[in-house]
Amino acid sequence: MIGRVTVTAVEGGLPFRQLTCQQFSKVALRNEGLISTLLRRKWMLHAPDAKINQIVLSPIQGRQRNGMCNNFSFLNNTDPYLGCGVTEKDSQEPSFYVVRDDLVHPLVNGNKARKLDGLLPLLVDQSVTDVVTCGGCQSAHAAAIAVSCAERGLRSHLLLRGERPEIMTGYNLISTIHGHVTYVPRSVYAHREHMLKKHANLVAGLNGHVVSCNDVLEASFSNQSPSPSNFGQMGPHDTDDNCPRKVAIVNEGAGDAVALLGCIRLVEYLSQEHILGKERYIKLVVDAGTGTTAIGLGLGVHCLGLPWEVSAVMLADTIKAYVQQEKYLISDFQTWLGFHLIDHTLHEVEGGIVNWVERNHKRKFGNVLEGEIEACQKIAQQTGILVDPMYTLAAWEMATQLCKEERVKGGQVVMLHTGGTLGMFGLAQRYKSIFSKLKDG
Repeated sequence: MIGRVTVTAVEGGLPFRQLTCQQFSKVALRNEGLISTLLRRKWMLHAPDAKINQIVLSPIQGRQRNGMCNNFSFLNNTDPYLGCGVTEKDSQEPSFYVVRDDLVHPLVNGNKARKLDGLLPLLVDQSVTDVVTCGGCQSAHAAAIAVSCAERGLRSHLLLRGERPEIMTGYNLISTIHGHVTYVPRSVYAHREHMLKKHANLVAGLNGHVVSCNDVLEASFSNQSPSPSNFGQMGPHDTDDNCPRKVAIVNEGAGDAVALLGCIRLVEYLSQEHILGKERYIKLVVDAGTGTTAIGLGLGVHCLGLPWEVSAVMLADTIKAYVQQEKYLISDFQTWLGFHLIDHTLHEVEGGIVNWVERNHKRKFGNVLEGEIEACQKIAQQTGILVDPMYTLAAWEMATQLCKEERVKGGQVVMLHTGGTLGMFGLAQRYKSIFSKLKDG
């Protein structure tokens, strides 16, 4: 029997919406065959597998200090027993699991690989020759596009916000090596849609053609021919500028409906009986930049009728904005796939597949607070897992916070490590004074 899961979003400390897994399962039963068909496709990743670690918490005796990580020590069990027979009550200490998506690719790790998992094969099948996207100077998304395109013989054009750094490092360096980088003034970058279209048209030239990710997705599901007959004649590594180009625009952070496919595939993989199973109550914790990964995970949970709750730590916007993004992506997804994923019970509660929550320490996105770098160092030294203060530290702190609560309820906490670890190089370059204070011992 599927247990009850309450999905809420906290706004001013009050419940924003609620749903039960019984409501989820009604539509899941109807969509099971369709989801199976949906996932029978070409993927960028050879397999959806991800290594899973178990983090065991031990309270630190003495006065409680600020910061969730300061009150616990961590032990990494790199080979935990999974399966559906183990529960948190079986262990002496509270613990949570970490899905090591930071290890799926040496450069394209974490949620970036999941977002591109379903997209890159479509771009190749639709005879796309060039990809245009944008991001910050240290954008993990831009680097992922650059590497993934280069691996498949596509050209990438990356519009990075701000000025060229004096010394390139981290994702900025990877983007420059694998792709074609253009630095864009912040005033121009503020109008992303116009900026992307203008640059894509420039790349396409007079004989080229520009498409969006949704165009590519629609063409793939409507069995349209890849493109006009003059496209597809260019070999994957042909750089003849006289050949007509087909240019695809990928939005910032790959925040398009097609990015949801890889996240749904991940949920299906994790729900296998020998991993997390379909019966246990699980809180799946993830950090949220654009929110696309969380929405994709939520869709997977919803469509498979799982007793899981996806909790996303908001990093860049308000609950209202994330809920709006949730509606937008689901609507696009339904439109292009041609079947009804979300039944009327979800519409009545204004969405309802992700629990959007604020991070423990509020701050302007992009800033690093005192003590966060030290917290990342502590986690790395005790577990060998590298988290970053911008994104994954927030998910780690939430998973730590939820451990004791779910231990009492009999549920389990699972954190999705979304990667982004190369971003630490850029942060060290930007926050020299903070990193210089790190202890050597």
